[in-house]
Amino acid sequence: MFRIVVFISLLWSSIAHASNGEMPRAQQLAMQYMQALTGHNYDQLRQFYNRDSVFIDRTAGREYTGSRHIIEFLERAHRGVLEFKFTVEHMYNSGSLVVMIGHYHLRGPGEQFGKPGKIIEIAVPGVTTLKLNMTTERIKEHLDFIDYQTMKDQLSAQ
Repeated sequence: MFRIVVFISLLWSSIAHASNGEMPRAQQLAMQYMQALTGHNYDQLRQFYNRDSVFIDRTAGREYTGSRHIIEFLERAHRGVLEFKFTVEHMYNSGSLVVMIGHYHLRGPGEQFGKPGKIIEIAVPGVTTLKLNMTTERIKEHLDFIDYQTMKDQLSAQ
């Protein structure tokens, strides 16, 4: 019985947040982080990471741990990128776990994708989950699932 009361209380609390138009703090923090990420704002990103933060691209089989390694990876990955954004189509959270479903949009030099001399544009579906430390407002884990087959298909058409 106690579990049911706790569940109903938690459910009511999340409904109350939604009904008054207030985004939960975890989602606000996730959006601030994604804006820094897609805006290539490395100084702001450093504030989201610490030595224990982990950045994982599961579908690419890549994992980086610690602020310095994550930032170095992102700087390499973003080099020359003209536009980078994430359009959130659906977002929800369970406590400090935030799940964002949407599309990553990229416009940049074709050299990075085997298309020298071209500017490529792709929109790739993806799911990003963020495990947050709400006390320190840091990223514990950033986990991406990106549809690289769609990326490959879009690149072959350009």
